[in-house]
Amino acid sequence: MANATIFDRLKQDHDTHRQLFEKMADAKDDAQLEKLFEQFKVEVSAHAAAEEETLYATMLSRPDLREDAQHSVSEHKEIDDFLEELADLKFNGEAWRKKFADMKKRYLHHIEEEEEEMFPDAAKELTAEEEDKLGKLFAKRKPAELERAAAQD
Repeated sequence: MANATIFDRLKQDHDTHRQLFEKMADAKDDAQLEKLFEQFKVEVSAHAAAEEETLYATMLSRPDLREDAQHSVSEHKEIDDFLEELADLKFNGEAWRKKFADMKKRYLHHIEEEEEEMFPDAAKELTAEEEDKLGKLFAKRKPAELERAAAQD
């Protein structure tokens, strides 16, 4: 993905998140599910932080894109809140499964909204050079954010 734009990189991450949800649904036991869920938490936290530091920071500086960015930042906070609530529940117990299903539904809605509405709107405002520059910046930030998220877990 040498010349990937910010939107290519974010979509690739979203696809990874969707695959993790599928793997969690197919998990054979609690240990496998827990490992996949921990991987999901780290991945989503790192993705959100790197996305906010790159694309959203740029969008917030532009009046026509600010509202979309603010909306998505608030949705990231909502997902973060779900993850904190899940940490306080008995893993894979009834309350955990219900909260996880709610979080999954909310997260899938969020990434669909980004891909179908926000990314196309932002692409109209950004130049190809800006998209490439943000893609490179995201690729640079994400590993550091993965490290930070894994350390917090």
